[in-house]
Amino acid sequence: MFELLAYGDTGWGDELLAGTAMTVAVSLGAFLLGQVFGLLGATAKLSGRRIPAAIADVYTTLVRGIPELLVIYLLFFGSGNLLRWFAGLMGLDGYFEPNAFTVGVIAVGLISGSYSTEVIRGAIQAVPHGQLEAARALGMRPRQVTFRILLPQMLRFALPGLGNVWQLTLKDTSLISVTALAEIMRTAHLAAGSTRNPFLFYSTAAVLYLLLTSLSTYAFARAERHAGRGVRRA
Repeated sequence: MFELLAYGDTGWGDELLAGTAMTVAVSLGAFLLGQVFGLLGATAKLSGRRIPAAIADVYTTLVRGIPELLVIYLLFFGSGNLLRWFAGLMGLDGYFEPNAFTVGVIAVGLISGSYSTEVIRGAIQAVPHGQLEAARALGMRPRQVTFRILLPQMLRFALPGLGNVWQLTLKDTSLISVTALAEIMRTAHLAAGSTRNPFLFYSTAAVLYLLLTSLSTYAFARAERHAGRGVRRA
């Protein structure tokens, strides 16, 4: 067992470490992209404008209503067809395939953003409206109200939900193994097939995911305590 998990030519330890780094990279990229989608979606839903709100509703309903794996398939193969169609217009022949890392980040980011939209929307609505009115009455500009009153409190309310979204995003990266990106699950699958020892490598993958999620839980708990400093507890 230790020889199979060792570093070097005889073991898969270095490949599993590289796969873990890839999982973290995709997760971070997808989560940050998801926050952009989430903020835009929440703003559209709270804008009071019919068309932006309808677009945001379609986005969240569609992405959350179909399996995450299907979202990845649609984006990966759909973008591949789009690339080949565009290359044909440019007079280029050959097979064009989208970058697996880019597709993975965008696909998981879309999923993350659909859930973040509702988390951010609820957090914004949780900020007492009277505080915003008081800030305006004191002569604060809209930019000042947003960055000094709304966003700090919105972040405090949103952090628990965003922690759950991060955990979801982290685990959803396992689905992009279908694009042949060498993250934890893809590496564990290759190692299991090569050594004919699937239990060892899938158990190792489970330990790696558990380690990442445990560290994430600790980090978000610290962030929640920091954001809630000075707030009176009931």
